[in-house]
Amino acid sequence: MRTFLILWVTPIALLGGWYGLSYYDINFGYRILSRDLHDLVFIIYGDLLGMKPESIPPLVLKAIILDTFLVLGFIVLKRRRKQIWSAIKGWFGRDESQNVPIEGLKVPDQEYPRMS
Repeated sequence: MRTFLILWVTPIALLGGWYGLSYYDINFGYRILSRDLHDLVFIIYGDLLGMKPESIPPLVLKAIILDTFLVLGFIVLKRRRKQIWSAIKGWFGRDESQNVPIEGLKVPDQEYPRMS
């Protein structure tokens, strides 16, 4: 699970860091962090996707939010699997307490006729 989270968070952190630094043109002397390259990247993506370059960052943000909810859902399912499963059984009328036989009730054995 730790590896999964690292592989999920690393690209998001790199993309967010690049976007924030290049958007405000804080480049530290690196061309990859310049505002010119930032605009060029989004122009290329806009041309490839057939949309305006200004509309791409909100779409990326929505995708990151959706992915975050999916990853959090996977984590919740992994950690609370037994509780979720017992709740589902309870909703549909099957509970562990119903599987325990009652001592006072005995079902008589039925004899089935033998076919010869």
